[in-house]
Amino acid sequence: MRNPWFCEYGPELSRGFRALKIWFALKEFGVRRIAAKVEDNCRQARYLADRVEAHPELELCAPVSLNIVCLRFVAPSKSEAALADINREIVMALQESGIAAPSTTTLRGRLAIRVNITNHRSRYEDFDVLTDAIVESGRGLLSA
Repeated sequence: MRNPWFCEYGPELSRGFRALKIWFALKEFGVRRIAAKVEDNCRQARYLADRVEAHPELELCAPVSLNIVCLRFVAPSKSEAALADINREIVMALQESGIAAPSTTTLRGRLAIRVNITNHRSRYEDFDVLTDAIVESGRGLLSA
């Protein structure tokens, strides 16, 4: 048996108290300030989606309703399997470079880059950098 982590328990040490961090954040910043940041992230997601839709080498894979954007780099001459490999490589390159930390998901049988915007420090310029990096990386993989 391992020693308990007392920070995982409430004052009576018999129940979980994992909501303490959330409670303190709400107490410190207030619901309105937190809601404003969530709304900012949702606007940023719409901004990213607009950039994706405006770029001929990017495809929006699902409607954007909150803070998640699913997209992919596309090349008309490539098969779905090849596009999946390219987009998987793009995600690894973004993560390794430190530009962004997106993940992948599968939508309607196609691999997509999944961007979940939850950072209160995100700026619109960050999404310009992200889309430019996706396209640059995709082009590099096509020419390799």
